[in-house]
Amino acid sequence: MVMLASFLKDPEFANVDSSENESVPSKGTILRTKSGKFASSISEPCVSCTTFNILAPIYKRLDQQNQSVRESDFRAFWLARNERIVDWLLYESSSIICLQEFWVGNEELVQMYERRLGAARYDTFTLARTNNRGDGLLIAVHKDYFRILNYKELLFNDFGDRVAQLLHVQSIIPFSKDDDTEQEILIVNTHLLFPHDSSLSIVRLHQVYKILQYLETYQRENKLSEAPVILCGDWNGSKRGHVYKFLRSQGFVSSYDIAHEYTDSDHKWVSHRNHRGNICGVDFIWLRNPNKSIKPLKISWAEAAFGIIKYQLEKASLDEKDAFDFLRGDNNGNYITYSAFCDALKQLNLTGLSFQETKELWVQADVDGNGVLDYDEFKRIWSSTCSVHMDEDNNSEDSKDGSTKEAIGLAVKNAMLFPREVEKGIWPENYHLSDHARLTALFSPVRLMSTPQKL
Repeated sequence: MVMLASFLKDPEFANVDSSENESVPSKGTILRTKSGKFASSISEPCVSCTTFNILAPIYKRLDQQNQSVRESDFRAFWLARNERIVDWLLYESSSIICLQEFWVGNEELVQMYERRLGAARYDTFTLARTNNRGDGLLIAVHKDYFRILNYKELLFNDFGDRVAQLLHVQSIIPFSKDDDTEQEILIVNTHLLFPHDSSLSIVRLHQVYKILQYLETYQRENKLSEAPVILCGDWNGSKRGHVYKFLRSQGFVSSYDIAHEYTDSDHKWVSHRNHRGNICGVDFIWLRNPNKSIKPLKISWAEAAFGIIKYQLEKASLDEKDAFDFLRGDNNGNYITYSAFCDALKQLNLTGLSFQETKELWVQADVDGNGVLDYDEFKRIWSSTCSVHMDEDNNSEDSKDGSTKEAIGLAVKNAMLFPREVEKGIWPENYHLSDHARLTALFSPVRLMSTPQKL
C-alpha cells in the first residue's frame, strides 16, 4: 500500500535532517518498529501521511536586523531550499502529502512541485488563501494507492484569510485480504490562524468548527459515516489549547501521541520555532475512526467556546459569582440578557464571531428558552468543559439501540518528527529547511465494531 523502505530511519540517519547541507540518504534504509525491533518490510497494506509547513519564502526572514529582507527576493535561495524539500518528500514517498505555507503566488515554484510530484505519480491540488495573501495549501496523493473521488475547498472568509482542503479518496488496493472492498478515506489539510493575542482564540476555534461542520455535512450527504477521517496541518496551537481539547472531544486522536503512548498532558515534543523564537508543538495528524461515539458537534462547540469565555474571565481574576455579575452588566435582575452577554464578549475582546454564531451560542446556554440566563443556567456553563471521554448518556440517539456493525478503520503503527531532535523538545540550530518539523505517520487497517452515528 505504501513505500516504507525509508520511512523510519536507522540510527545512522537519525539526525540527517538537522543540517541543510546533508543530502537525502539512499533508499533501502532499515525500518524500525515502535518496539525497537528491525524489519525490512511490512506485509500488511499500510497508509503513510506526511504534513509539513514548508515556510513560504515571502515569510522567511534572512536578516534579523532587517526584517524586510525575505528569501522571496533571492531566487537561488528559495529554489534550492524547496528543491531539497521535494527531495525529502520523494525520499519518504508517503501515500498522502499535506503542505502548508505553499507559495502559490510564484508560478515557477508551483510548476516545480507539480512537475516533480507528478513525475513520481502524485495527484496534486493547491489552494490559495483568500485576498491574495501569497501562500496557501498543497495536498498530494499517490496514484498507485488512491483514486480521487472528490475534492472540495473550504474558504473561512474570516480574519486571517484561512482555507482548508477536503479530499475524498478510495484505496486502489483492498485493505483486507478477505474482502476486496476498496476503502474510502476523507483527508483534510489546513493551516489555522496564528494566536497573535488571546482575543483570536475563539476565531481559531471557530475555524475548526467550520471544518467539522463541513465534514459532518459531507459525510451525511455521501453516506460516509463509516469512513476514517485524517486531519492534517499546522494548527498553530499546542496540546494545552482549546483547539486540541475540542478535537479530542469530537473523537480525534493525535497520531504522534498515540504512536509514542503519550497522554493528553504529556508535552515532550515540539514541531515549530515561531517568529518570536519560542518552540512549541503545533503540527498534528489527527485520526478519527468510525467506531467513535461522540457528542453532537454543536454541543461540543458551545462547550469549547464557553471554555474560552471562562478562561478570559478567570484571567481577569473573576470567580464564578464575580463573572456572573460581570456578564449581567447594568441589569438589576438576577439574570443575564442577550445584549449584556454580547457587550461582555466585546469587553473581553472576543469579537470574532458573526451575529448568527453568537446567537447559536446563546441558544445553547439558554436551556429553558426564556430569553435570559439565570444563575443556574450560568453555573451549568461555568462548570461545563470539552470532555475528552464521553459518558454513556452523551451518546447519540442512534447508538442507544445497541446496534453495531463491522467497519474498517485505521490503527496508528508509528509516527516520527524530523529533525529527530524535536522529539525530545530540542530545536537544532543547524536545521534550516523550514521553521517547522516534518511529521509523518504510518497507519494500518483494522477491523472495528462500529456503532452507527447520527450525522
